[in-house]
Amino acid sequence: MEYYAGLDVSLRSCAVCIVDTKGAVLLERELLCEVKEIAECLAVFPYPIERVGFEAGTMSQHLYFGLKAEGLDVVCMEARQVNAALSAMRNKTDKNDARGIAQILRTGWFSPVHMKSREAHGVRALLSTRKALLNKTIDLANEVRGLLKIFGIRLPKTVKHGSFDGIVRPMIEMDDVLAHALVPLLDARLVLYQHFLELDWRVKRAASHDDVCMRMMTVPGVGPIAALTFKAAVDDPARFKRSRMVAAHFGLTPRRYQSGEHDNPGRISKAGDRDVRATLYAAANALLMRTMAGSQIKSWGMRLIRTKGRRRAVVAVARKLAVLLHRMWADGTEFRLAQVEGTA
Repeated sequence: MEYYAGLDVSLRSCAVCIVDTKGAVLLERELLCEVKEIAECLAVFPYPIERVGFEAGTMSQHLYFGLKAEGLDVVCMEARQVNAALSAMRNKTDKNDARGIAQILRTGWFSPVHMKSREAHGVRALLSTRKALLNKTIDLANEVRGLLKIFGIRLPKTVKHGSFDGIVRPMIEMDDVLAHALVPLLDARLVLYQHFLELDWRVKRAASHDDVCMRMMTVPGVGPIAALTFKAAVDDPARFKRSRMVAAHFGLTPRRYQSGEHDNPGRISKAGDRDVRATLYAAANALLMRTMAGSQIKSWGMRLIRTKGRRRAVVAVARKLAVLLHRMWADGTEFRLAQVEGTA
């Protein structure tokens, strides 16, 4: 007889349910969401646990590696599949969710989620903090623009982040009312921008010291942000059997609805990491619109622009970039621009 433990994890609590091979519930309990508490509860159970499972969430990383260290066979399940299975239940409670997760684990109707390494999460945290500071800097600049319009002061349409303070501060300090209200806002924006520059330097330094990122940056349009974002999101290239699966994993392939006589391909699925998808889109747009060097990918994308339109062409090139970057990483090769130009 095999036994399976399902965990319904929240921020501070965790519901545990253990079932046997036939689906009979043997144990149900509410615990603190701590690795030690859960491990002790499973250790007290008189029979060995075949597998422990929970759905992907914010606490998945901590619980997965913590329970792995306790010698348990842990699996993290895809949240969409778990949600689809649990939606059939009449009443939604933590107890019922843990019971449903245990039954899903017993039947095997789930897709395991790859747990990224601590290094990958560290890079993602660095990129997220850089993006957050940039967004806050832009928000404060826009707030200053809006407040100045009331007093008839209209700033130029485009002002660089570095020169914004030097242009706006002299205008404000000429008026005591404006200076009293807006100088603290400018000071806060300046501090945020300085910290953003520090994080931007750390991102570029991390990319320049990484061999994989340096190879990826040989592709036109791919810079340090795109290379680091893609590397941190994939984490391990061996988890994809084919490079084409990477584009689908990040939601860059069309959805499809086929039933009977109907077969309707739709827009891209937009599944997976939104930041990776946006970064690949930006890299593809830079390759098509800003890069001067010719390549086979750019020629193909420009032909698509003439036939399918700019937005569809950029998405198609982003999909190709995802496949190309993964294959370069897996094979340890570089982008050979001269050879591609010769075959284009």
